[in-house]
Amino acid sequence: MTKEVAELIERLLAAASEAAQQAYAPFSGIRVGAALNTADGDVVSGCNVENSSLGLTVCAERCALFRAVASKGASVQPNILVVVRADGGPIAPCGACRQVLAEFNPEALVVFRSDHGIEQRRLLELLPDYFRLDGEDT
Repeated sequence: MTKEVAELIERLLAAASEAAQQAYAPFSGIRVGAALNTADGDVVSGCNVENSSLGLTVCAERCALFRAVASKGASVQPNILVVVRADGGPIAPCGACRQVLAEFNPEALVVFRSDHGIEQRRLLELLPDYFRLDGEDT
């Protein structure tokens, strides 16, 4: 990993940690923040927002991506996504977040804390056979 990438990941970790403080998580108590960088170098963050109708809850990763799309348009391309828990515990993107991110960049680097420490994986490694409506092989 280059020094530039390492510095960017540190910047994304800080932005994700700050976003986690804004999370609305009265049901799980798990406040999550995510931050991604786009191909043009911007950093966009998001937090989880729970709802009493649990299926309407939005994860931090999708919140960040949706904010990026809302501000930059449908051609946004996230290159690196970092996800953190406010309490420092392990957290990885759920399957729904992996699927949504894959639609925008299946090669994105995903950084998260597991039981083994900080992990860095390509999205395709986390979701190798993501769904594509056009039927093309992944």
